[in-house]
Amino acid sequence: MKMAEVSAFEAKTHLSELLRETERGRSFVIRRRGKAVARLVPPAQVGQRPDPAQVLASFREIRKRIPETVKIRDLIEEGRRY
Repeated sequence: MKMAEVSAFEAKTHLSELLRETERGRSFVIRRRGKAVARLVPPAQVGQRPDPAQVLASFREIRKRIPETVKIRDLIEEGRRY
């Protein structure tokens, strides 16, 4: 089920209504200037663990979008420099 998207301004203006809808099971992605910054989800969904097979499939899909080989050790060392 796809989450509905709302702007940060709309979320601020209609927070009570969004909370009522969330109590009914709906989820929302809150965007600021087009970028997703938060999710509003019912409490029952917060603690749910994702399906490991689905998580692995998501990682594999992301790796396909990376044009070159990336070594984790290189990323760790690069992060230490900053």
